[in-house]
Amino acid sequence: MQVYELEAQPRNELGKSASRRLRRSGRIPGTVYGANKEPQSISLLHDEVLHRLDHEAFYSSILTINFDAESEQVVLKDLQRHPYKPEVLHIDFLRIDEKQKITMRVPLHFINENQCVGVKSGGGVVSRIMTELEISCLPKDLPEYIDVDLANVHVGEAVHLSDIALPEGVEIYALQHGGDASASVASVNVPKGGVETEEEDLEEAEAQVQAGAETQAEEE
Repeated sequence: MQVYELEAQPRNELGKSASRRLRRSGRIPGTVYGANKEPQSISLLHDEVLHRLDHEAFYSSILTINFDAESEQVVLKDLQRHPYKPEVLHIDFLRIDEKQKITMRVPLHFINENQCVGVKSGGGVVSRIMTELEISCLPKDLPEYIDVDLANVHVGEAVHLSDIALPEGVEIYALQHGGDASASVASVNVPKGGVETEEEDLEEAEAQVQAGAETQAEEE
């Protein structure tokens, strides 16, 4: 697993004006919070952060932030980008406790797509309904990504949440909170007449995401 470190400085001046001055100097404001400690306002070099964001693994890895002769183990929790410029406006990190589970979104990697039975023998095409998955695990078990094997999927079939082979210690967040284990992650359909099926799959996925958001909001 790639190791990511970021050099930070404590940020004492807060507010919109201070943040604008900070950005003009080539740095961006950020916050480190969690693990039953007081939130810490920090600043980081903009270009260093922007370069790290080009790496997919940066979004789902344990990161090290160095500041004030100390270091914090964190994960990326929130990111505010400029609407149209390649700029980061603010970034939030969550401290981790090795004994407490964290909830993170990790990317899905679809493997064996070219060897998929439904593609090779049935003339089907793969429709990726989900591109990432919200999981829960201890920090030591956090995967950079999760593989979804498409090799044995036939035309008209789908890979469901319950079909995903999860790494040890990793659970699907939605399934812990009443989610549907039969929700489709990807499907294989013939191109002709496949539009309706794909739209139905997308509508189903959107409904599941909305239901999960409502459940989480009620819990909070």
